[in-house]
Amino acid sequence: MNDFLEQVWWGNPVKNYFITGGIILFVWLLKKFISRYFAGLLFRVVHSIWRDVDKKSFVNLVVKPLGFFLLILVSIVTLYKLNFPEELNPTIYKYTVKEIIHCFGTIILIVSFIGLLLRMIDFIALILEKRANLTPDQTDNQLIVFFKDFFKVILVIIGVMLVLRFAFDQNIGGLLTGLSIVGAAIALALRESIENLIASFIIFFDKPFVTGDLVKVHTITGTVERIGLRSTRIRTDQKTYVTVPNKQMVDSILDNLSLRTQRRADLKLEIGLTTSASVTEQFIKGIEKILNRDEIESYNVHLSDITHTAVVIVSDYYTAPVTIKEFNLVKQEVSLQSLKLMEELKIEIAGASTDIRLQKQD
Repeated sequence: MNDFLEQVWWGNPVKNYFITGGIILFVWLLKKFISRYFAGLLFRVVHSIWRDVDKKSFVNLVVKPLGFFLLILVSIVTLYKLNFPEELNPTIYKYTVKEIIHCFGTIILIVSFIGLLLRMIDFIALILEKRANLTPDQTDNQLIVFFKDFFKVILVIIGVMLVLRFAFDQNIGGLLTGLSIVGAAIALALRESIENLIASFIIFFDKPFVTGDLVKVHTITGTVERIGLRSTRIRTDQKTYVTVPNKQMVDSILDNLSLRTQRRADLKLEIGLTTSASVTEQFIKGIEKILNRDEIESYNVHLSDITHTAVVIVSDYYTAPVTIKEFNLVKQEVSLQSLKLMEELKIEIAGASTDIRLQKQD
């Protein structure tokens, strides 16, 4: 048996193959338990920073990418101890099979590690989002979504750099210097995207609006549902989903309807010229009495004009910044009571009746 284990196959003793395969098989079979153990160690570090972290949700989130990363890491380390057989190492387009396999292994290791870090960012964002939900201000939620995407982009860029450095053995410093000229050309080509990115920073720090605000920009009126690195998503009053570039949200005149202190309504009544002055005065006082209600914070009623066809009475009143449904209900009640008052005082709307006289000419 010992003679068999000492036999050399493809440049390595047979026992080395058994040891390598046994280690990889052991880690593969127990990766769930091993990854849970290491996830518990990571949880201790996270728990020392955030006391209200749920261990179960943290472990469930990182155990799968952590187990995959550990399996790849152990596999690469153990396989590296074996001598690559020269019989299986031909040259393919200036690169040997060993170098190609090493390149793929490095890429998989880096990708799995970056994937683990992305999961960690998701979990940290989840913790911060739960804390932000405890406050009425939506600004914190908005910043969490923004910086989560921002750091993910940074991590992906770092991952690409690591692949170029360790998998393809490229000089990152020289590569960045060479790419600076190309980067300038790309920056010109992507000028609008860069402007939108800068505009997203302006939105987050200047805070002209936040997620959940009702805004009007150009001809679009709706609720802001998400603010991204490039654009802002708005759910319109027609329930459509509109994407507006951040640059337009910053450069255009934007009306944040959620920040208004009151809602305004106007009531214009044109009554007939046959209405007497005393009845008109009674009508104005009646309109004032109708507008003197709890829902209306302030109001104005006055005789605006006397034209050749009507007596114009104009009123404007202001309510608290209630919902559109509540606001329309107040307007409806005011209009109906105004009509009833006109019926009581026997006032006709201008143009409601017209007398036509025919004269016979000799």
